[in-house]
Amino acid sequence: MRVGVVGASGYTGTELLRLCAAHPDFEVVAVTGDSMAGTRVRDLYPNLAAAYGDLRYSSYDRSDFAGLDLVFLGLPHGTSQPIVAELFGRVGVVADMGADFRLDDASLYPTWYGAEHTHPELLPEFVYGLPEFHREALRGARGIAVPGCYPTAAILALAPLVEGGVVRSSGLIVDAASGVSGAGRGPRANTQFCAVDENLAAYGLDGHRHTPEMDQALGGPVLFTPHLAPMNRGILATCHGQPMPAGEGLGSAEVLDVMRARYRGEPFVVVCEGSPSTKAVMGSNVAQVGARVDSRTGLVTAFCAIDNLCKGSAGGAIQSANIALGLDERSGLPLVGLLP
Repeated sequence: MRVGVVGASGYTGTELLRLCAAHPDFEVVAVTGDSMAGTRVRDLYPNLAAAYGDLRYSSYDRSDFAGLDLVFLGLPHGTSQPIVAELFGRVGVVADMGADFRLDDASLYPTWYGAEHTHPELLPEFVYGLPEFHREALRGARGIAVPGCYPTAAILALAPLVEGGVVRSSGLIVDAASGVSGAGRGPRANTQFCAVDENLAAYGLDGHRHTPEMDQALGGPVLFTPHLAPMNRGILATCHGQPMPAGEGLGSAEVLDVMRARYRGEPFVVVCEGSPSTKAVMGSNVAQVGARVDSRTGLVTAFCAIDNLCKGSAGGAIQSANIALGLDERSGLPLVGLLP
C-alpha cells in the first residue's frame, strides 16, 4: 500500500517512518517537512538511512498525495483541518495524529485550542483511534483521529474500571509524567538540557488540552496534571478514582482481575502485578497497566506505562490504520521494548 506522511520531520513523524520501514504492506512514497524541504531524510535522522536512501522532504502539495492508500498527518494542532478537507475522499484513509478531529463537539475547540473548528462537518467522519475500545468502528474507517499520548495512557488505565463499575466516572484524577520528546522537536527554553536534566516539573496547571479527550472517553470530568520528566521517551500515568458501590470491598487482586478480563486477547496490553515501567515499553507498541486498592482510604489507583511516540502516537496510528485497511492489526508494530 502506498503511504504518505504530511509533517514527517518531527519526532512523531520520524517514529512513524521507523515503524513503516518494518511494515510488510507499507511503502512510503511521499513525505513533507516544509522547514526541511529538499533535505534527505537520512541527513536529518541518520537512524533512517538504511531504509529511506535518498528520499527527501518536500513542501506540501496535495497532488503528491491524491490517490494514496493511506496518509498520516503529523502536524501541529490546528493545522490539519484544511489539509484533511483537501485529502478526505481523495485518499483511502486519513490518519490525523494531531488533535483536530479528536473531539466530537466542535464547540469545545475555541475553549481548548483557541480557534473555531473550520471543518466541523468532517468530525463525524473520524473514528477515535484507540483500538482496544473502538476496534469495530475502525473497520473500514476513512478517517482516524489518533488519540493524544496522555489520553492513551489515562484511558487504558481507567476505562476498564469505569466500564466495569469499579470506579466512578466523576472525580477521576490523572497525574502523568512524559518524556521530553512529547514536546516536539522545536527548541523551547523549558525543554533544553539544562532545564530538563535532574528536574521534574508539573505544567498545564490551568487546564491541559488533552483534558477534554479524557472527559469524552471516560465520562468526566477528569482532573489532569501533566509533568515533564528528564527522559527522552515514555509516559507513566498514575490515576485515582472513587469506588462505585460494586467496587467497594474489592481488593487489588479483584481489580486486577477486572483489567485482565477486559484486556484478554489484546495484543498490545499487558496487565502487570507490579508497577508498570516506561523503560520496559520503550520502543514498543505495548501498554503496561496495573491497579491497586488502598485499604485505608478505599481509593483505587490505576497505572499505565507507554512509549509516548509509539503506542502514544505513531504506533497507535499504524495499529488503527491496519484495522481500517483490513490488515493484520499487529503488522509493523514491535511487541518488545528496548532494554537496557
